[in-house]
Amino acid sequence: MELDLTGPLREDAYMILAGLVTPRPIALTTTLDLEGRVNAAPFSFFNVLGDSPPIVGLCPGDRSPGVPKDTARNIRLTHEFVVNLVDASIAEQMNLCAASLPPGADELVHAGLTAVPSSVVKPPRIAEAPASLECRCHSILEIGDNRLIIGEVLRVHVRDGVFDPETWLVKPGTYQPIGRMQSPHWYCHTSEMFELKRPK
Repeated sequence: MELDLTGPLREDAYMILAGLVTPRPIALTTTLDLEGRVNAAPFSFFNVLGDSPPIVGLCPGDRSPGVPKDTARNIRLTHEFVVNLVDASIAEQMNLCAASLPPGADELVHAGLTAVPSSVVKPPRIAEAPASLECRCHSILEIGDNRLIIGEVLRVHVRDGVFDPETWLVKPGTYQPIGRMQSPHWYCHTSEMFELKRPK
């Protein structure tokens, strides 16, 4: 089967790619608007992109054609955001943050999550998240209806006991993020791993 995404299937690209490129990590992203109100929203078009400097990429889709979601608008205006990673312990709350709430409503309050101060950016991080990445916006690349937000990671907060402080390797069994699978409602656990050593 060959699918031409430049032709009639162009409008189906999301369903095709979101079902195949899996599992994807989830960025439960916190931002502030110009009035200081917190917004929290999950995105799975997200990943780490490099380490020198450490950067992540986040691609929030538009609310409607040409109208950015609150996350993208807030980042463009304030240049700061926090990526809170998601494990099974906060999966339900993450999903509640995806609800369409009235303008100015606090998704963290709605979901029962706790905002705690970040160290170097103004948006809060989420206390219950297994890890949080404080980010400053480096650039925003617009390609068609996509907005790729590239953020430099300034600080990392990790739940105690996850890292081996001598190697900076994650201790097996201590960090099990969930992954986004096929649209519209599918996720996966990452509790099973296997090792493949790279050939020399």
